[in-house]
Amino acid sequence: MIKNKILMTTMATITALTLAACSDIEEDAINPADPDNQVDMTEEMDEAMDEGMDHGDMDHSSSGEVPEGLAAAENPTFEVGSQAVINADHMPGMDGAEATIVGAYDTTVYALSFTPTTGGDPIENHKWIIHEELEGAGDAPLAAGDEAIIAADHMEGMDGATATIDSAEETTVYMVDFTTTDSGEEVVNHKWVTESELSAE
Repeated sequence: MIKNKILMTTMATITALTLAACSDIEEDAINPADPDNQVDMTEEMDEAMDEGMDHGDMDHSSSGEVPEGLAAAENPTFEVGSQAVINADHMPGMDGAEATIVGAYDTTVYALSFTPTTGGDPIENHKWIIHEELEGAGDAPLAAGDEAIIAADHMEGMDGATATIDSAEETTVYMVDFTTTDSGEEVVNHKWVTESELSAE
């Protein structure tokens, strides 16, 4: 009788310990308070957001059409058909990519901020919009702080948005073809890269 009680008590203790251990393992596996799990979840969310912003909203390629009145550069540093290295990170895989010059134009180029017409968070310091892609901008270049309506669709919600000019520069801008250095995506007629963002091979 005593042996049976001891045996039953021992088995109950082992069972309780086993269940407790399993419970701890399962809790560790799904516990959102675990710092390691938080890091993994944060990294995955950041990656998903980055992919959505970089690839979902931007039209990196274009038809190659240019706005009416845009003047081709008479003596560009990088001639149409030549190659150059891109030194800009407007999108992943752009910096360091070898570009083929498709077009070169003299204009005023703007970095600007706006809220997409489709809603969502404001876009700050977007690069680049050229003078000819602003609605009713007139002949004179705009300056930092000026407002204008965008007449370009480089990304969703851009066309028709009211923008504030962050910076303005008179320079040569280039339309380029390139292959991204990270994913191997073929980008054609990309608008725009400024002269200072290109270097000789």
